Amino acid sequence: MPGELRYDSSKPPKLNPSLGQEPPLTPEYQAIYQENLDDMTKGGQGIDPTASCVSPGMPRVMIGYSPLEIVVTPGVTYILMERDHDHFRRIYTDGRDFPPNMDDYPQFLGYSIGKWIDEDGDGRFDTLVVETRGLKNPRVYDATGIPLHADNATVIKERIYLDKANPNLLHDEITTIDNALTRPWVVDKTVQRFVSDKPVWFSHSICGEGNNHVAIGNEHYFRSADGLLMPTKKNQAPPDLRYFTSTNR
Repeated sequence: MPGELRYDSSKPPKLNPSLGQEPPLTPEYQAIYQENLDDMTKGGQGIDPTASCVSPGMPRVMIGYSPLEIVVTPGVTYILMERDHDHFRRIYTDGRDFPPNMDDYPQFLGYSIGKWIDEDGDGRFDTLVVETRGLKNPRVYDATGIPLHADNATVIKERIYLDKANPNLLHDEITTIDNALTRPWVVDKTVQRFVSDKPVWFSHSICGEGNNHVAIGNEHYFRSADGLLMPTKKNQAPPDLRYFTSTNR
């Protein structure tokens, strides 16, 4: 089920926040977002952690920018992503509660508890209601670098169900409750089933394979085709080489 890159599908994919995603950020985090956009405009990576192959985290991973597979078992629903080994979710549906020590071991994808419900009363479960907590940073919503709060207190609620008119469309109504927002942010992500009589995985990408982005300190550089370090922004300072001994010949 492939998806897309931007977080809110109803908004155009522009870097300018007044024309693009228009996230309901507090003034403090709107300023962080604007600094991020300014850095990206200059050629930097902003605050997007995936440039260094850090997990996209929740809720970004549910954009569905690469194929995903949903495996339903009696006690756990697994959502498997095509990209890397750390991109899969366990949604526990066995009646458990959040563990008391969950915040001691935060995860990029968090700890998810779900419940199947029969929303239309026809005797069949048709909607998976999920709540996710126990998240850790760094995380952003999408490739434009929309930030989440640094306190890791994010709560994400989802309603996952097949479209009534087209069962090959899967809806994920995501509500993000986060202290960087002025209100809960609700989006409806839709992905389309690849119809086949046999499971199809087009590829398996490893983020670190062929990644030429190099993060040193707070700066991002680029590895050229000949293996040399290059700047990504105009007048970017080179990294601090104090631990290297230079020999002039």
